[in-house]
Amino acid sequence: MDQVSGGQRDRDLGEDEGKSEAHADTQSLHPMYYRISSNNVVLPIYSVNARETKTWRANSSFGWRISEFCNSTDRAMAEIALKYSPVDNMQYILNSPVQSRLYCSVLVLGTLCSCFARTTPLTQPIRVKVVVVTMFERGEDTGDVPGEFQLWVEREHLDQIFALPAGYHHVRMNKDGVLGMLTGVGTAKAAASVMALGLDPRFDLSKAYWIVAGIGGGDPADVSLGSAVWCDYVLDGDLSFEIDARQIPPNWTTGYVPLRKGTPYQPPAVADYGEMYAINANLVTWAVHLTEQVKLADSENLRKSRARFPGFPNALRPPFVTQGATLSAGTFWHGSKLDEWANAWVRYYTGGKGNYMVAAMEDSGTLQALTFLSQAGRVDLQRVMVLRTVSNYDREPPGTSAADSLQEMVSGNYSAYLPSLEAAQIVADKVVRDIVEHWAERETTIPNGK
Repeated sequence: MDQVSGGQRDRDLGEDEGKSEAHADTQSLHPMYYRISSNNVVLPIYSVNARETKTWRANSSFGWRISEFCNSTDRAMAEIALKYSPVDNMQYILNSPVQSRLYCSVLVLGTLCSCFARTTPLTQPIRVKVVVVTMFERGEDTGDVPGEFQLWVEREHLDQIFALPAGYHHVRMNKDGVLGMLTGVGTAKAAASVMALGLDPRFDLSKAYWIVAGIGGGDPADVSLGSAVWCDYVLDGDLSFEIDARQIPPNWTTGYVPLRKGTPYQPPAVADYGEMYAINANLVTWAVHLTEQVKLADSENLRKSRARFPGFPNALRPPFVTQGATLSAGTFWHGSKLDEWANAWVRYYTGGKGNYMVAAMEDSGTLQALTFLSQAGRVDLQRVMVLRTVSNYDREPPGTSAADSLQEMVSGNYSAYLPSLEAAQIVADKVVRDIVEHWAERETTIPNGK
């Protein structure tokens, strides 16, 4: 038993003013609380004299409550002990002073806990194979205009609902061990919701694969509308100094300055505040190889939207699967100047290894939470993947102003909204199905794309 701090002390418990001389030397003991590690039962124990009124309660992490002993006397407590425990000389317990009363209390405590251990089986946490992380939903989980969550709920049959009071939204699970969650928009909600799930004792996430599956704004230099990007790096676009661009020196290309630096992109880059996360490269390569032949939806409307970007060969291509970096920021930025900054920011923090391809608003928060959970032994950071599909371009088409281009998207009217949702689900689900179907191997061995 591990002793923990005492709670609110029970005082003024109805002692009779005419306390007998036999009890004159009896002192009321403060409650001592013990946590029973095997089944998380917490009980207060007292030395109870004949004229005191005490209440005994036992609570477990599952919320049940056992019987209460009110207006308890030494004899009543001893009778309980006698009934459940093999004690040879109960009369000695009944007639002894304060020490025997404490002994009696401890005896009852041990007896009750022994009964609980015999009659209340421990509930094992649910073993999760895959966590699918989505960020927003436009309405209900099913049956209306979809957001990122709905297609997963419907197609993966995530029918079992678990409340997640400390997170943004309830989570849902299917019989295959696939759990889907909805974090809410922005790095703060994402970090908080992922942490809430990660610390939830109902779930065993130690071997779970995490797949972020969401949409974002793509760089037309690298991707086309409806394309899917498996991310090898996640960069944070918020952690920085900033000077308004109208006040920057003439030789600066941006008002964003790395923390602890005096000028943009001042070497060496230091990423110990969460500015950059590298995803397991072998796992990313494996996911790309597994999904690169997945046929992604195309349409006449998409072809018309792509045609607005002449001079960008990749932007003109039909949707495809690729690998690149994502930049995560709480601000939904837009325009060619900020696209230039995003590319430079990613090159700076990755030492030229990362190529910015898609912008999003949550992934650095998600990765920060998963990093802390990994440190706590709750998750395996090497089992994390991030997929972003392109719902819109992150900049204006040639010949159009950034303001006019942004105006087209203010209501969420992205050029490839539904195709990007479709791509996020079918590409990521290819990985989910492989993990589930080969769980005997995937549980112990992380796939290697080499």
